[in-house]
Amino acid sequence: MSEQPTDLRETVRRRYAAAAMHVTEGGIACCGSEPVEADENFGSARYATDERDALPAEAVAASLGCGNPTAVAELREGERVLDLGSGGGIDVLLSARRVGPTGKAYGLDMTEEMLALARANAARAGATNVEFLKGTIEAIPLPANTVDVVISNCVINLSVDKPAVFAETFRVLRPGGRIGVFDVVADDALTPEQRARRGDHVGCIAGALSFAEYRAGLEAAGFTDIEIAPAHSVADGMHSALVRATKPATPVRSEHRRR
Repeated sequence: MSEQPTDLRETVRRRYAAAAMHVTEGGIACCGSEPVEADENFGSARYATDERDALPAEAVAASLGCGNPTAVAELREGERVLDLGSGGGIDVLLSARRVGPTGKAYGLDMTEEMLALARANAARAGATNVEFLKGTIEAIPLPANTVDVVISNCVINLSVDKPAVFAETFRVLRPGGRIGVFDVVADDALTPEQRARRGDHVGCIAGALSFAEYRAGLEAAGFTDIEIAPAHSVADGMHSALVRATKPATPVRSEHRRR
């Protein structure tokens, strides 16, 4: 029998809590059940050397993502950014530097241990335009039309309710807002069972949507200008993919039926 959604969420929470504690104790975060270092497909290797050098070592060590969303989200001075599943805070801190003192970077995570690590990393970095929130990415604790950009780094694929994630992301974005996300996405030819088997062997990819499913989910939430492009392979038929989309500046109205 497959795990229930609450069980799956708790499995993810425990994994990331353990990763945070491992970093706090001087190690490097990992995706699997054993404390192994992330390979070139995941973690701090996806960031430029100058970016890593400018951040606290603990923020770099806690990186578990499959890309660098801050490098592709085209963040601008004064914008408000939300990172879904912010972990140790690496993308929040990089975002805070890009949006400057007139902007703000939020980090959302459900794991107390990761939030504690992220807040400590923000203090070490001297970042004052950041705020870390506890909650799930399926129920974002921010009002509607709050942020200009939503980023995420290899987290949405772990969600137990991806339609809720897409709907909540759309809700909190201001009209004209955008997403710049890295996530694990599967080839359309792979069945859910085949994806799950690959997840048993490569950490952090369980639950990945296919390219077609991802696009359909974003469209159902109301997003336009959707772009989903593979960046690098993380397993056979599984990719780190860059996902971009926009919340329309004006509400999209359905056409009246012709009489």
